Amino acid sequence: MFSLTKRNRPTIQPLLSITAVRFASNFSPRRTKYKKAQKGKIPIPIGGSTKGTTVEFGDYGLRVKEGCRLTSRQLTAVHNTLRRKIKPIKGSQLWMRVFPDIPVTSKGNEVRMGKGKGTFEYWACRVPLNRVVFEIGGMRKEIAKEAFRLVSNKLPVKTEMIDRKTKPIVGAHGLPSVKPVETVTKPVEAVSTEAQT
Repeated sequence: MFSLTKRNRPTIQPLLSITAVRFASNFSPRRTKYKKAQKGKIPIPIGGSTKGTTVEFGDYGLRVKEGCRLTSRQLTAVHNTLRRKIKPIKGSQLWMRVFPDIPVTSKGNEVRMGKGKGTFEYWACRVPLNRVVFEIGGMRKEIAKEAFRLVSNKLPVKTEMIDRKTKPIVGAHGLPSVKPVETVTKPVEAVSTEAQT
């Protein structure tokens, strides 16, 4: 009978994964209550809220002009590009205002109806229009403009650069938030019929 001792025991080395993982990303939630979710709709801001439409932490922000669903892979690409661009600048900072926490599933092509929901594919987040997704600070405006120009090509929607002076946007029409002007009306004087004759 053959027995393995320390001397003749075969060494098992861990296999390293060389292939890239589909939809690989740095961003994913640590834990979730459910492993699958419904598709849902991209929220449309129809009320009077201006939440998330202005720069809060940095000096400049990247605002999306259309509602969309951003994947964790797209956000990772933008984050890495921004970090690479602003890294040489001393005192520069980066903030991400959205986070992909919605699991997206998919079923294969030519699969018959039924048999349950598809398997998990990637993480995503629903972003309403006029929402700031990234902010940077601690640099000149020219550098921030160039950094946002580079990352705008990596997003599937139109974007714009804003700064701290940019006014918030109300609703889905993209109107700037301004207080209504009170109009003062003078009372109309009653004209007697005797004065006219």
